[in-house]
Amino acid sequence: MAVAPHSLAAESAVDVLREGGNALEAMIAAAATIAVVYPHMNSIGGDSFWVINGPNGQVGGIDACGAAGSVSTIDWYRKQGISEAIPFRGGSAALTVAGTVSGWGKALELSKNCLGGVLPLSRLLSDAVYFAKEGIPVTDSQARATQAKLSELHDQPGFKDVFLSNGMAPVPGACFKQDRLARTLSRLGREGSASFYSGGLSRLIAKDLHAVGSPLRLTDLERHQARLVDPLTCTVTTRASRFSGRAKVFNMTPPSQGVVSLMILGIMDRLKGWDLDPEGADFIHAQVEATKLAFGVRDRNITDPAFMKHSAETFLTPAFLDRLANQIDMEKAKPLELKSLPGDTVWMGVIDSKGRSVSFIQSIYHEFGSGVVLPETGINWQNRGCGFSLDPTHINCLQPLKKTFHTLNAGMAQLPSGGSMIYGSMGGDGQPQTQATIFSRAMQFDDHPQLAIERPRWLLGRTWGLSSDTLKLESRFAPYVLNALRARGHEVESIEPWDESVGHAGMIIRHANGFLEGGYDPRSNGAAIGF
Repeated sequence: MAVAPHSLAAESAVDVLREGGNALEAMIAAAATIAVVYPHMNSIGGDSFWVINGPNGQVGGIDACGAAGSVSTIDWYRKQGISEAIPFRGGSAALTVAGTVSGWGKALELSKNCLGGVLPLSRLLSDAVYFAKEGIPVTDSQARATQAKLSELHDQPGFKDVFLSNGMAPVPGACFKQDRLARTLSRLGREGSASFYSGGLSRLIAKDLHAVGSPLRLTDLERHQARLVDPLTCTVTTRASRFSGRAKVFNMTPPSQGVVSLMILGIMDRLKGWDLDPEGADFIHAQVEATKLAFGVRDRNITDPAFMKHSAETFLTPAFLDRLANQIDMEKAKPLELKSLPGDTVWMGVIDSKGRSVSFIQSIYHEFGSGVVLPETGINWQNRGCGFSLDPTHINCLQPLKKTFHTLNAGMAQLPSGGSMIYGSMGGDGQPQTQATIFSRAMQFDDHPQLAIERPRWLLGRTWGLSSDTLKLESRFAPYVLNALRARGHEVESIEPWDESVGHAGMIIRHANGFLEGGYDPRSNGAAIGF
């Protein structure tokens, strides 16, 4: 089974599974396809993270995010006349290596060495090549994002040639082709993922980046490698009748904010009285207050792990989580003190016939990333590096070869029943909130995956397309829920039903008997497909 925010990506994964491919191979195919068909959310010029449930319940991860370039310094930006903040758009926003293709390569290596995978990269990229060359219908989501950000993207190098039609945002349903990207993907299939970072293709990429004003150089691409990591984990009580017991939950290591997702669940595990109504004020209040505390820890501590003073595991110890939980008043909201982070992202999940699974997330940060499309290769480059601070005293200050803090994270759980679960969402600061919401609805309230995702959701702070830091609830919530939250001191805002700002979520549960159930988000263009 596969779930993705665009049905074509889910179909690419399932086609690989039908051919006997494993979960890693299927996810490579889905990742390549989604990079083509959902270009406002991700591209091969972005980053990704993998959480993998392998043979015999062994859990591992792939960190496929890139570091700042060797000349990406605070002084470099000051010489460009930039002293307050790194711009969101343009060549100076394209300051970190794109790591996602290296993740595909590392996953293919694991597939062959550990899972007996035999499918070549050219096969796994074939759907993506086809869709880029022949075209796909523009989604409502892409059309809206293009129109909303048109003024800041229109004049970025290469953007209008690829993403606009006669200088205007495309209309939903229009045919969207990316010929240069198709050639690049085809070349990757022939030459291998390593060619993105060394060889002829990498030289083209480096030349184009330099021409548009990026501080990245060829040596930065050549230096990059995806890393195998051991995901973070914590254990929480699950009260659902089908999954009663203790579940082991996993998420990504820094620079990912995976620790935040686990902290929220760990804090809520220590609170009482919220687990009566999956759409109730008690549930929302408990999670929102846990989120505030987890974000506070994040903003003070999480960055490239090589630059952190405390390990992420420190924040998941029972004693630390106890102290945080004791700070929560179930009748009163604490003041909101956070710096909200936006993000455009795709989360996808795959489970194969042997129960091996992948929870995967891929992104270019803001809508269309830096907005720069490289002329030779058709690659839209990420702006993840604009998350760096130009304040040298900041925990996430810019330094050469440093990785910036990442909103990206991907969830997985091993269930007390002997089954497993993969789940996640796009949405910057909304990712850990939505993860906690849908996990709790399935594991505490007995929702099946589709219901857990379709119920109305909320967002504390802002994410892509939003400018306020209120507690936003979809208007499908009962009015008394909003009133009860206001009475506790929350600044509540009602947003449209099925609003994309609360994320594109997905989930697959594998039961101990091998049966699968999945859910996709109707706020997206996605699907959950099994066979």
